[in-house]
Amino acid sequence: MTLGYLIRKEFKQFFRNSFLPKLVIAFPVVIMLVIPWIVNMDIKNIRLTVVDKDGSSTSGKLIRTLGASEYFILEDVTGSYPEALRQLEKGRTDAVVEIPGYFEQDLVSEGRAPVQISLNAVNQIKGALGSNYLNAVCADFFAENFAPVSVSPVPAPRVSISVINKFNPYMDYKNFMIPAYMVIVIILLGGFLPALNIVGEKEKGTIEQINITPVRKTTFIFAKLIPYWIMGLIVLSICMLLAWAVYGLSPHGGIWTVYLFSLLFIFALSGFGLIVSNYSDTMQQAMFVMFFFILVFMLMSGLLTPISSMPEWAQVITWLNPPRYFIEMMRGVYLQGCSLADLSHQLLALLGFDVFFGTWAVMSYRKTR
Repeated sequence: MTLGYLIRKEFKQFFRNSFLPKLVIAFPVVIMLVIPWIVNMDIKNIRLTVVDKDGSSTSGKLIRTLGASEYFILEDVTGSYPEALRQLEKGRTDAVVEIPGYFEQDLVSEGRAPVQISLNAVNQIKGALGSNYLNAVCADFFAENFAPVSVSPVPAPRVSISVINKFNPYMDYKNFMIPAYMVIVIILLGGFLPALNIVGEKEKGTIEQINITPVRKTTFIFAKLIPYWIMGLIVLSICMLLAWAVYGLSPHGGIWTVYLFSLLFIFALSGFGLIVSNYSDTMQQAMFVMFFFILVFMLMSGLLTPISSMPEWAQVITWLNPPRYFIEMMRGVYLQGCSLADLSHQLLALLGFDVFFGTWAVMSYRKTR
């Protein structure tokens, strides 16, 4: 009964705040409806300037091909390379393609002609992808218009390549990121709010009223955690509903697998948040520590960059990062249809974090002050 009364007290305290209940509803809606459209690693709208020194019909066809690509915006066609380079230096264009003189003549007579590409590589991702896109468009153009003709009576062998994109057939970057965005929502609501809970009561002095009662530490900690478990599952449900209704994404591996892992993940994060609050005396301390760890959690979880691309020492550190396992689960269930049996490694890891953080939270809370 004591636990029930304490949980009711936590909910009443939560709903007395005019801002937090609105945040719990508005935050997942904004994350799911806005962020997937603005955070996108699929680079498009690369501004392109073409230096056409040939002026032939072939160079004009190549320019039209580049301009028709969805990845490029054809800003200008000029005959002066220094002028195009000045535009690149001033940031008015992202790439310059130089078509040399005698371009068409060399293609017809020799079967090849050089094309120079100059890129703004301040943003190396945009520069690298822009170079790949330009190379691919030029290669397709040459293959379609100047394919070598075999003079032998035996036709030249040709290789036909068929590409099948498994798990994300349309290569939509949103499908890859949306399951991970749900993790961000749970991290902020399930980890940040519990960290501020006890600290807020310390500053108000209300926690002293609990300390003088015979309530056990374990009961008190569970009373602090359970409301955030419930709110975390509600927020997750809102996110999954929006992912299904707006983007057509549903957990192919089973919805109960997602809820099981979510409960374990929220338990670990809320326990970590209580640990931070136990060692913090002010709201500023708790907020600073949580901002630091949340930043580390998100950057080293594989959310934005693959873990395999990190240095080996960083990959070792990610094994100690709870969001890593939850993101792997979410993407596996949503995109690959992984079942609980396929995720045993992630399940055991989160169980370990639950035991560790839960025990630490109970042991670090000092009931008498």
